[in-house]
Amino acid sequence: MFFRKNGKSVAPRTSDLSAFIDEASEIEGKYTFKGTVMLNGKFKGEISSNDTLIIGEKAVINASIRAGVILISGEVVGNVLGTERVELRGTARVFGDVEAPVVIVEEGVVFEGQCRMTKRAADVSVLPSKH
Repeated sequence: MFFRKNGKSVAPRTSDLSAFIDEASEIEGKYTFKGTVMLNGKFKGEISSNDTLIIGEKAVINASIRAGVILISGEVVGNVLGTERVELRGTARVFGDVEAPVVIVEEGVVFEGQCRMTKRAADVSVLPSKH
């Protein structure tokens, strides 16, 4: 996705975005998308995708979020479920539970909630029976 081979994350280029919702926007309802979306405005409701959601520094989100990769720099009130990874970047303020196979919390983040690290769907396999 947006990760180098050494595991360090890389900021996506604006040309890689499917949609950009700026700070002058206010949206309420259910939002689903494909590709990479950057949300920097206000949103209330539910966000669902299998792809990448980037929540910018100026974003104020009051929603349950489910996406593949979720990068948070702004404010989120609600539960966050990442099927691949969730990154809480230095300016993030998250008030709700976070669940993903990979969770990264940088220094400076405000996080009030529970964190649960789960296995990726591909990592879950049936153990062979012993005979």
